[in-house]
Amino acid sequence: MVPPDSTWKDRLYEQFARIGKSLSSPKRLELLDVLAQGPKSVDALARGTGMSLANVSQHLQTLLEARLVRFTKKGTYAIYELADPSVAEFMLCLHRLGEKQLADIQTIKSELLRHYADMEPISLEALKARMEKGDVLLLDVRPREEYEAGHIPGAVSVPIEELKRHLSSLPADKEIVAYCRGPYCLMSAMAVDMLHKAGHAAFRLEEGVYEWRRFEAGGGNI
Repeated sequence: MVPPDSTWKDRLYEQFARIGKSLSSPKRLELLDVLAQGPKSVDALARGTGMSLANVSQHLQTLLEARLVRFTKKGTYAIYELADPSVAEFMLCLHRLGEKQLADIQTIKSELLRHYADMEPISLEALKARMEKGDVLLLDVRPREEYEAGHIPGAVSVPIEELKRHLSSLPADKEIVAYCRGPYCLMSAMAVDMLHKAGHAAFRLEEGVYEWRRFEAGGGNI
């Protein structure tokens, strides 16, 4: 029996390193987080991240080469999405690892939410129980196309930029929970702040759609 090539381990880890290298840019990590919300065009990614079209295209090419994203053509547009659900799972693990090992991440999160210090969060467990009883109205304040790509069952789509004009039509006798893209997204915090100022009892769900699906599947917390 011929023994394996002695370089097999080097070649193996070289392939793993392809993914590591593709994740070395903060902007590429941001793109993966945004794409975890659903497919998007290069234009939409540029608007959502504040990057130029050229920079977004360059970063997407690197992610394509690492097989972390894929695209399909829709007319003259290229629509990008995560190559596999395991990419979203990896990003969630990366977030949790970063929070556990890097104190700076918790500091940054605290700084971001300091303006919303009086905001009471709600857990996934509590949200599910209260939704089953019909006790709360759940608002998805992400862009509508992200809602259409996937949302927590029972949620109503009210994009953050439309919330102000819908405030008067929301039920005054029901508590409201807002969610967006997950723990590093402030749209839900902004929404709860607006709801409070309009006299509504409102809570923020820190988690997003992917965390909800993992919870529903029995994955629990990482």
